[in-house]
Amino acid sequence: MGRRFGWLWTAYAISAYGSGFGFGALPLIAVVVLRASPAQVSALSAVGPAVGALIAVPLAPWVEFHRKRPVMIAMDLTRFAVMATIPVAYAFGLLGFCQLLAVSAVVAATRIAFNAASGACLRDLVRPDDLLVANARFESTTWSSIAVGPPLGGAAIGLFGPITTVFADALSYLFSALAITAIRGREEQPPREEQPRKADRNRVRAGDLLDGWRHLLSHPTLRALYLNNMLVTGLIMATEPLLAVLLLRQHGFPPWQYGLAFAAPCLGGLAGSRLARRAVDRYGQHQVLRTAGTLRAVGLIGLVLVRPGVTGLLIVITAELTIIIGMSLYNPVLATYRLEHTPGPRIARTLAAWSIGQQASIAVLTALGGVLADITSPHTALTVAGLLILASPLLLPRRDNLPRHDNADRPSRNHIAAPHP
Repeated sequence: MGRRFGWLWTAYAISAYGSGFGFGALPLIAVVVLRASPAQVSALSAVGPAVGALIAVPLAPWVEFHRKRPVMIAMDLTRFAVMATIPVAYAFGLLGFCQLLAVSAVVAATRIAFNAASGACLRDLVRPDDLLVANARFESTTWSSIAVGPPLGGAAIGLFGPITTVFADALSYLFSALAITAIRGREEQPPREEQPRKADRNRVRAGDLLDGWRHLLSHPTLRALYLNNMLVTGLIMATEPLLAVLLLRQHGFPPWQYGLAFAAPCLGGLAGSRLARRAVDRYGQHQVLRTAGTLRAVGLIGLVLVRPGVTGLLIVITAELTIIIGMSLYNPVLATYRLEHTPGPRIARTLAAWSIGQQASIAVLTALGGVLADITSPHTALTVAGLLILASPLLLPRRDNLPRHDNADRPSRNHIAAPHP
């Protein structure tokens, strides 16, 4: 799909593997270095992303009305700078919990802004017929980074200490920014009718803040997919800390088995993402969304059956494999549909609204899951989450006959300047 897409994919892969290598680094530092309490660790997992989602709300219109590649570079450099403060503060003995909370919030906000800009950038770099292939490549990269990164990160922590993976993750954002810079070529300004006056370009208008949600909620199919995504993603992510307590503390799984239970199923993500294009060609986009969307939901209830020993390990791997295959098949098709059915002048705001809603649902449901687990037990909270998610396929759209916007409000590839020598 061309050298320019190759650089965008390279930037994505660098940051994905950096994040995989540093997976869980902030909670680990909070526990090991700062001796944080369970309540503080939960706050780091929930409050930081929730505050980041609030910060990202006024960022969405700013991203929309600016060239996307400079925005992506700025977000990468910001993430590099804030992540780098952790090893610096640690070296001088100044690291504190509030700093971790602030870093978590800033990284969450910049991730939303970066993803909004990169979605708009992707749509300008590839042909409409190649969007699904491009999104599938991103998806396979995500799952391979999760399969490989955490085990390597754990080994690095054991050899060099808990700050190692944070520093590596910070560097990945710096190299990602360099890869985006290498894309080259002149980038078109946002459409003139959507462009605010130069004097007002850095001001956020109230209507701009809501345009993304307005589009999502007025489009029947996107509205259904949006609500389904918030419920499913929130419930799946809410089970992670519950499952950690259940496996490590109550069932006595050794850490290597716990890591294997989550790393091995990620290989299914490679299979699902590679099948996305073939499945859509054979069964159609809408049918794949319904089938894969249901598959990723039904696997969660299997975690209720987990028990000590090898049998319990196999149950976790099977349940996670079912979820991940469904997600890896569903996600690239969803991302492609979202780009195809969003007008060009609203892409960044729509993607930002989607991410903000998803992040907020994860924070809320994670907090509620923790409260329920404290009142009852982690097993009971897992059971409730598994039963609730079984209702999520009812939110999936039953039919879709709305027009696409993949060529609307979009500059022709012929109008994109050749790369600079």
